[in-house]
Amino acid sequence: MEEISGAELAFFDGRMDALPLYERLAGRILADIPDTSLKVQKTQITFTNRRVFACVSFQPARRAKARPKPFLTVSFGLAYRLDALRIDAAAEPYPNRWTHHVTLGSVAEVDDELMGWLVEAAAFSAAK
Repeated sequence: MEEISGAELAFFDGRMDALPLYERLAGRILADIPDTSLKVQKTQITFTNRRVFACVSFQPARRAKARPKPFLTVSFGLAYRLDALRIDAAAEPYPNRWTHHVTLGSVAEVDDELMGWLVEAAAFSAAK
């Protein structure tokens, strides 16, 4: 992965223990999904091709007792509701657009299954 920007480091201010989760995820996204750019915002970092297809945040998708420390929430959109144990929450804000939230607690969770979903989310976003 490219060097982490100052804006990305600032996003993790006070939560540096979650930075390795982000570094692993962002590295895989940028390597596996061509033409991806990222934008650091106040509450999330978004990954885009033509449109936003995924984001990371500290928005909790699990109750505090079940949330790992450190954690990072990965959100992505698909045309259907994904039925998997790793999905902490899913909502359909628009017809045929499901937003899914996965809580990461270790770099090992940035695996081929998650990346498959993110590649599919990027294709779904690009087709819109």
